[in-house]
Amino acid sequence: MRMFTIIFERLPMVWFLLGLLFIATGLYLGFEYSLSFVYLLVGCSCCVYGVAIYVLQRLDRPKTTAETRLSPNFISVGPSVMTPSTPTTPPKRGQ
Repeated sequence: MRMFTIIFERLPMVWFLLGLLFIATGLYLGFEYSLSFVYLLVGCSCCVYGVAIYVLQRLDRPKTTAETRLSPNFISVGPSVMTPSTPTTPPKRGQ
């Protein structure tokens, strides 16, 4: 399963590079070639698709902040920010 994660994380880069390759090919062939506009259109589409996949992957990841991130040794150290320790003496009433 780890291999699939590695592949899917790099898919936006593959689409973007494929788009750049199509754009470079269209520019290399020149505008006299009848299909150069198709190469440029497909290249721009691939680049936009790669950027869209990248943005959607970033939005799908869970948010981690300093308050919700657990320290690496939270089990051995004691209470963390999310679970504070309980006081040893009960609070006094009336004061």
